[in-house]
Amino acid sequence: MTKIISLIILQALFCFTFFPLSHSANSLIESTCTKTPFPDLCVSTLKSDPRSSTADVSGLALIVADSVNAKATATLKQISTLLKSATDPNMKKALSGCIDSYNTIIKADIPVAIDAIEKKNPKYAVDSATDAGNEAQRCEGSFRGSSANSPISGSNKAVHDLSVILRSIASLLL
Repeated sequence: MTKIISLIILQALFCFTFFPLSHSANSLIESTCTKTPFPDLCVSTLKSDPRSSTADVSGLALIVADSVNAKATATLKQISTLLKSATDPNMKKALSGCIDSYNTIIKADIPVAIDAIEKKNPKYAVDSATDAGNEAQRCEGSFRGSSANSPISGSNKAVHDLSVILRSIASLLL
């Protein structure tokens, strides 16, 4: 009998340790993410952040905004590294344009989106998230028509897609 009780306690601890999101948190994440164009990316992004277990829709939007910012910051570092070693003038020109785009995302778009969500003014969050996605596409587009192929296509797509998810979730707050 003691072994059975010990096994039940151990199983309960396992469940709480490895499945920390409550059913209602999972349900909110799932229902919110199905309203975005990239539901799988949305779910994985939100479930990877422990704050999502207690977040409302505004909180989920803030988590995605933080994810956009983190990915954009990593991409900017990647661009800076590539620019230092670039020798092709077309590559240098495209990467320089990307630095401008990513500085806009990091210094303007995402801070405005976060502030708008916190101040319950989601219209500005939608606009800023849209601009962030456009900036990532602008960066990617700077490689078209030149001899330089984009070495950061995956990063640009990730920032764009996360920005679209942010825009979609912020739209739910309107």
